[in-house]
Amino acid sequence: MRTYLADEALLPEGWARDVAIDVDGAGAIVAVRTGAQAGAVEGAERLRGPVLPGLPNLHSHAFQRAMAGRTERRGPGGNDSFWTWREVMYRIAARFGPEDAEAVAAQLYVEMLKGGYTAVAEFHYLHHAPDGRPYADRAEMARRILAAARRVGIGITMLPSLYRHGGFGEAPPAEGQRRFLNDAEGVLHIVATVQADIAGGADARVGLAPHSLRAVSPALLADAVAGMRALDPEAPIHIHVAEQLREVEECLAATGRRPVARLLELAAPDARWCAIHATHMDAAETAALAASGAVAGLCPLTEANLGDGLFPFGAWRGGGGRWGIGSDSQVSASPRHELRQAEYAQRLHLRARTLVASEAQPSPGTTLLLEALDGGAQALGRPVGAIAPGRRADLLVLDAADPWLAGASGDTLADAFVFAGDANSVRDVMVGGRWVVRDGHHADERATATAYRASLARLFG
Repeated sequence: MRTYLADEALLPEGWARDVAIDVDGAGAIVAVRTGAQAGAVEGAERLRGPVLPGLPNLHSHAFQRAMAGRTERRGPGGNDSFWTWREVMYRIAARFGPEDAEAVAAQLYVEMLKGGYTAVAEFHYLHHAPDGRPYADRAEMARRILAAARRVGIGITMLPSLYRHGGFGEAPPAEGQRRFLNDAEGVLHIVATVQADIAGGADARVGLAPHSLRAVSPALLADAVAGMRALDPEAPIHIHVAEQLREVEECLAATGRRPVARLLELAAPDARWCAIHATHMDAAETAALAASGAVAGLCPLTEANLGDGLFPFGAWRGGGGRWGIGSDSQVSASPRHELRQAEYAQRLHLRARTLVASEAQPSPGTTLLLEALDGGAQALGRPVGAIAPGRRADLLVLDAADPWLAGASGDTLADAFVFAGDANSVRDVMVGGRWVVRDGHHADERATATAYRASLARLFG
């Protein structure tokens, strides 16, 4: 067992001084003590700055890292939207081979680790060859993503996605969607393969991701969820829902129900579910989904980039709703910037400040961190997101010499970390008791970047 000493650390109950963290050989935290003195713990390692739990990233499409910055040009005729962006995404997705999927994911995951994400939920729908035919190993692409995560040392919840239809009413899929398509049996085969691959590993988990209500029929959704529950009754289930107003309109036209109301009716989501985006809910939907225990998967920078709309954050939190953050389309690998955008979007909309803070907790930075840690861990279905016994030893050591954090501690430090500066303030990163980033550098970053550049040359050369 190893003991780590932090002058200051964010615990579930708030900031604490002189914290000793005992970690066993399997990478789990077994004890946390406050008021510990360095000389009283023989052989302890003193951490080189304030300590946060590693942030869970609850929504990632890894292959889209290769697209970041390449989808911003005005399209012919203008009127650009999520739907025109999606067509560009389909064209780029059609170029990927297995080697590219692994190289791009590895580059992204190194960037996530360096920014402060220590675990990721990979919503994986790039399953098959460009012509839509399954690879000889149907789980080839999922295994490539898993290999990238293992190589760079990030924790992962793999979520093979079920995608069958091109729209509500079982509309036929578009040409650009053919790589994504599976039936329930096909996607559950991928799930079972990944489940076997990660058996016994403490830093990986598998769940299921029905893509959206427009991409799966009610019967298919029911079959896939039942199959997943047979494999793992507690597995996380993630689904895109109500991201766009057009989706709401089409769901109403096809079913007479709004998307979140339809999801509640069909699937009775509970704490094992994560509703990705859930941007366009009415008051009744917001209250009912929050009460279900499901996590809202917010991706503030992607939602802003795509012009999705504004999540009803105040009503959601007021109803006891849990939430976390994801990087989605990979326009940023920084959790602090996602948290900042989550609050700033609400400030712009409501023309007020410190909206997530309260009398009990006046620091918006601490509030955002603790809530995103808690909701993210729930969504990933893994014991992460807190410096506490029984959780994985996923730790971020901040750079105390960063001028943006100079002289700050406790809640003031959290506010500075979330709301001030652009440079990366993360110095060291531990995942499952193992250091994967030291002094801001990952040991594999050069090789990973070389492979990534080679993939970009193949994809866009």
